[in-house]
Amino acid sequence: MFRRLTRYSRIAVLLAVLKCSILAMAQSQAPSSPAPTSDQAQILKSTEAFVRELYAWGPDFKVVLGPMTPSVSPDFYKVPIQITMGGRTDSGVVYVSKDGKTFFRGDVYNMSASPFADVLAHMNIEGNPSLGPADARVTVVAFSDFQCPHCRELYRTLKTLEPQYPQVRVVFKDFPLTQIHPWTETASIGARCGYNQSPSAFWQIHDAIFENQDLISTENVWDKLVGFAKAAGLDTDAFKTCMATPEAKKAVDSNQADGVAVGVFSTPTVFVNGRILVGGDKPSLEQSIKYELAKSAHR
Repeated sequence: MFRRLTRYSRIAVLLAVLKCSILAMAQSQAPSSPAPTSDQAQILKSTEAFVRELYAWGPDFKVVLGPMTPSVSPDFYKVPIQITMGGRTDSGVVYVSKDGKTFFRGDVYNMSASPFADVLAHMNIEGNPSLGPADARVTVVAFSDFQCPHCRELYRTLKTLEPQYPQVRVVFKDFPLTQIHPWTETASIGARCGYNQSPSAFWQIHDAIFENQDLISTENVWDKLVGFAKAAGLDTDAFKTCMATPEAKKAVDSNQADGVAVGVFSTPTVFVNGRILVGGDKPSLEQSIKYELAKSAHR
């Protein structure tokens, strides 16, 4: 787990510990948010002092808290935190009791609703490459990076699971880690261009990229992608035109933004009907798939 987190700055790692949620931050920053009361302002002040002490955030860290909003628990506020250091800004959420005496980090759920409702509402899977029935009771969404060795492992795992569970839908969403993988975004754009021409050809290009991952470099990625497109029967001139225009990149960027919104920090990250599985190992995937299939059979 920690090996896959090395691409992040010190800020991002600390925020991962805080269970970072960009979505919650965005929701809490609505323009209509009222000014804090004097008691709330004091809680924000003491919370800032506490988190600085807890995480050793000295004066080189700019820490902004709030606005506070109600949480699922009536006794706690949800408190967004925005941290800036070295020109980079990230966000997270913690919870503070209304008497200002108790602080905790983690996830809080309303047990009267699905714990995955917010994730599913912001997954935006339509318009992305998929295998399996569109009306499947179980949907596996994989946020993946074409240059990530662990993502290649997931690709091979899914290859073995797909024949076993043909009733399951598998959806691919891009999450290129450009900080450490120099050609991954180009690969994502190429795969998207393949999808735009032929949804079925996407999977041929997808498989070819992972199977040839060790042979692809920043110097040859363009030629490799054109070769994969040709092997998939695509119009290579149209493919090259697509690669040079911004539309495909916008789709890749949109997928990455969706990943951030639903809490993706590393690749691969898989969701089974909204349940997050970081790493997507085969036993965990099968456990969740079997659970969801059994559940749907009793509906």
